[in-house]
Amino acid sequence: MSAPLRSLEGQDDAALLREIQNALHGLRFGSVEITLHNGQVVQIERKEKFRLQPPNNRTS
Repeated sequence: MSAPLRSLEGQDDAALLREIQNALHGLRFGSVEITLHNGQVVQIERKEKFRLQPPNNRTS
């Protein structure tokens, strides 16, 4: 799955913080990685993990 391209060039700190907040929104298990190049944010990557419970095989 690929994310839509967004331009971060010329964005102020508040806009960058909103993008980071959007990446964190609803994330239960995973990580958010912020990539910098020459001191500028060039990429925000969200990795989400889904934890599956094994079926309960016990019978009562």
